[in-house]
Formats: sequence, structure tokens, C-alpha cells
Amino acid sequence: MFVIMTDQQAISSEVICQGCLMASQQGRPRWREGKLLCGQPLQPMSPQSTEQYECQMGFRLTRVQDK
Repeated sequence: MFVIMTDQQAISSEVICQGCLMASQQGRPRWREGKLLCGQPLQPMSPQSTEQYECQMGFRLTRVQDK
């Protein structure tokens, strides 16, 4: 599952991606075979940082584990 990171909160990617032309038909980021097809990876700030990506629309995404 991906979330959009802002300065103060994390927002479900479905809220933002619903209106994106690059999103899947379900309104989710396009993730296939370990790659985000609608964005690019960002350099980690530290070795403990989570994976972060910047989407084509300029939002910062991070991947979190589904529970």
C-alpha cells in the first residue's frame, strides 16, 4: 500500500490518485514487479529511511506494509 506524504500527515494514495491519468483503473499507483511505473525512486535520507518515490504529479509517496 502506498501513502502520499505531506509536511504534516500521510494521506491514502487512493484519495490523490483517483484523478491521475497515470494511475491504474482502480485509482492506485501503478506498481508492477517491484517498480513504481508512474514515478521514480528518491535517494534515501538515511539507511533506515523507507522507500520513497516522487510521482509524475510531484507528490511524494512511500510504501507501507498492509496489516
